[in-house]
Amino acid sequence: MRNLLQSTVLLLFISISVQAQSKKDQDRQAIKDMCGCYEVTFKYAETFSPDGNYKKHDDYYASALEWAQLIEDEENKISIQHLLVVQDTMVIKHWRQDWSFEDPNLFIYDANNTWNRVEKDDQSIKGQWAQKVYQVDDSPRYSGSATWIHVDGKKIWQNTTPAPLPRREYTHRSDYNIMERNNQVQITTYGWLHEQDNSKVLHAADADDRIIAEEKGYNIYEQVADERCAAAQSWWEANQELWAKVRKEWDRILASKERLKLKKKVDGKRLYSVLFDLKPTATTAEIHQAIIAFVE
Repeated sequence: MRNLLQSTVLLLFISISVQAQSKKDQDRQAIKDMCGCYEVTFKYAETFSPDGNYKKHDDYYASALEWAQLIEDEENKISIQHLLVVQDTMVIKHWRQDWSFEDPNLFIYDANNTWNRVEKDDQSIKGQWAQKVYQVDDSPRYSGSATWIHVDGKKIWQNTTPAPLPRREYTHRSDYNIMERNNQVQITTYGWLHEQDNSKVLHAADADDRIIAEEKGYNIYEQVADERCAAAQSWWEANQELWAKVRKEWDRILASKERLKLKKKVDGKRLYSVLFDLKPTATTAEIHQAIIAFVE
């Protein structure tokens, strides 16, 4: 009888472990399904404001050809670098997304180009994947943790987290300083969809946060033949070692700080401009000097 009970418990444990691993494999595949060559459409529209006198800003539309390059593929971490193909021979390094399984360490945006390191408890992130999004210079942008859901043929991940102003607005908007992003990533038959329900929030140290306006956003990634992004693939081959060094330097800086504040400009230049000017053969010391000049 005792042996039968032990065998039953063992079989139950194995069954649970297999199911958990199968779910994790589904998660990993969904994340990697975001790699490839895509025609991307960006659409944003302000939908509501609690201020009856607020004048909504114009809708935003843009399109691009983008290559999403898998640069890390480990059991508990997947990293994807996005590259814009402007012309057949012109490529611009775009954003990066890292996915890490049951990761307790997140960076949370706190306005004024400042991020706080936050440690989650193990129970709250069980089975979850953290998405960490980085800017074009590999500095932090936003991060959040949630569970991938696979149901009725759908593959969805959803999280709400604060972020800096989007690139389409940070140069000409000063009425808000935090974008509270509700991000939904969904793998689709045509590629994938980044759907957003955002709040534009004015944060002040001496007052309650105030919502200026709400916004609906769609980043629609329609997959096309990889050959159309050949220029981006070649560019990454020539520049990947430089950006691996940049990522390593950022990892060192982020690990050493509970709170990170970055200067917007140094000597009239933004950090991405300084890093983009580096040669592919730049040394670790040169990269360190370039980044550390912007850290307050």
